[in-house]
Amino acid sequence: MKDPMGGQSIKKCSGCGIELQALNPDLPGYLPEKSLGREPVICQRCFRIKNYNEASSVTVDQDEFLRLLSQIGGKNALVIHIVDLFDFEGSLISGLQRFVGNNPVILAVNKIDLLPKVTNWNKVINWVQKQCKEQGLKTEEIILCSAKRNQGFERLLDTVSEYRGNRDVYVVGATNVGKSTLINRLIRDYSDLEQELTVSRYPGTTLDMVSIPLDDGHHIIDTPGIVYPWRYSELVDRKDLGAIMPENPLKPMVYQLNEGQTLFFGGMARFDFIQGARQSFTCFLSSRLNIHRTKLEKADALYQEHAGVLLAPPDKENLGQMPEWTRHEIRVPKGARMDLFISGLGWMKVNSDQGALTAIHAPKGVKVLARPSLI
Repeated sequence: MKDPMGGQSIKKCSGCGIELQALNPDLPGYLPEKSLGREPVICQRCFRIKNYNEASSVTVDQDEFLRLLSQIGGKNALVIHIVDLFDFEGSLISGLQRFVGNNPVILAVNKIDLLPKVTNWNKVINWVQKQCKEQGLKTEEIILCSAKRNQGFERLLDTVSEYRGNRDVYVVGATNVGKSTLINRLIRDYSDLEQELTVSRYPGTTLDMVSIPLDDGHHIIDTPGIVYPWRYSELVDRKDLGAIMPENPLKPMVYQLNEGQTLFFGGMARFDFIQGARQSFTCFLSSRLNIHRTKLEKADALYQEHAGVLLAPPDKENLGQMPEWTRHEIRVPKGARMDLFISGLGWMKVNSDQGALTAIHAPKGVKVLARPSLI
């Protein structure tokens, strides 16, 4: 029986790791037969992402992700778990411990370049340690890094060398946390390979395990990103991803609010200050998302009239694709310093310790929570 590549040995895409096939353009791994001779050989989807920054709707289902992840527990492996500091709670793999077994885990906290330069990094590490403890995740080391700016990378490599021993290295993370960017740095620094993984801002860029040989005979294995439906990046239309995912350092926006005032974050979410003494809230969001202030009593009518125009993105065309909003009422106790967090969109820091009654409106399913202040 001929294989899908017409009798040739089956090849894998060097961009996303999927087996290549020339039969069905709608399935993962499609490549026109005439392109088979290219080196390195990449599927049509990766070619379009790489050259045109074009999105693709081809993804691998959740069960497949979990099946691939569950293989790690039976291996002798060092695990690098990459999380996105901008979306920490949304990108941490819940229950990772049961997938990796007794294998050691290094937590690489990526995108630290988005926080203000005056940030106290020791406090950030303490904050991350507490969050991991609450989630039941054991880590050997926590490394703050920026794959984009090459910050903290040397420390990560030193830590990998310290713990790797005679093991392969598995890199795991949710979609869009910077795994492929980080691994491409490893390829450039520690391997003779010329190929690179496909890097894009679109969820699910890596579709299968990609095994990269190192000079010492061991491998780095990039696993597919887990798609978590509670993250904003999985919900919005792809052209709106650029508006909500910051690429440059966040510019904190401070708002002095009286009770009975509301902030709209474009048409993506809404924050109500229902009750409490006049106080300030600092918004940590993408600078491309416009913030609009109004009175709480007028908020519903304003949204009905201006959603998709004044309150955008999303624009009117894409409003209907978004789930209905759910209201989350959050009471901030007196004496508490807290963030009000919306997964994949950002957070509001409550600057006063006087307490407040607040509410956040976000699309149904998006993770919304109160947490101890990150900064």
